[in-house]
Amino acid sequence: MKRARFAYNGQVHDAVFEHGQLWVGTIAYDPEDVMWLPPVAHTGKAIGVALGYKDHAAELDLELPDEPILFQKMASSYIGHGAQIVAPAGIDYMHYECELVAVMGLPARKVSADDALRYVSGYTIGNDVTVRDFVTNYFRPPIKAKGFDTFGPIGPYLVCADEVDPANVGLRTYVNGELRQKGNTKNLRHSVAELIEYITDYMTLNPGDMIWSGTPEGISHIYPGDTVRLEVDGLGVLENKVIEA
Repeated sequence: MKRARFAYNGQVHDAVFEHGQLWVGTIAYDPEDVMWLPPVAHTGKAIGVALGYKDHAAELDLELPDEPILFQKMASSYIGHGAQIVAPAGIDYMHYECELVAVMGLPARKVSADDALRYVSGYTIGNDVTVRDFVTNYFRPPIKAKGFDTFGPIGPYLVCADEVDPANVGLRTYVNGELRQKGNTKNLRHSVAELIEYITDYMTLNPGDMIWSGTPEGISHIYPGDTVRLEVDGLGVLENKVIEA
């Protein structure tokens, strides 16, 4: 099942996407007529994973510790499918990051990797937009680099966990129709299950909390006027246009 949230005529709706329509009970809405919202009404934690893939670390020429490198993704950055990413003025290098996002469905504390996935309610697509100017030893964790308003496109749907194998999902990013990034979650340094085990060893994850699992190699600069399209197998398409501040 694909769940979604959208605004229409000043009201926010929870819907099921089926047969090309957004269904609220027995009423169907055309996806082209609504304003898509993040599929999770998120007020809790969102844990991001930096350098989640070895190939992404290699393209940046960075050494890796054995443990996951974590940061917090700010809820104020979230926008839905079709919304606009605002490029800050005066920056040198802004890029996309296509990611599989796991959304928790049950409270989790000291959960083993073998048991971890049963605590996940579903998966969605996240674009962890980043300004590389602010990713240095002086700006760790990269709150500013990844925390600008509109730097967290997410959606379009939340797909039920039993319909997704998070250990083998293909990811692709297109900019203006050109394939720029391609990867698969089987190459994550730490699987979603392993990330849940690591995080819940010291922190409780609650329903609605998210894990942004990281991005593969293939980042490149995006500019105002560009359209960024993220595709993740089984999760649909997340597309956003970049505009000037």
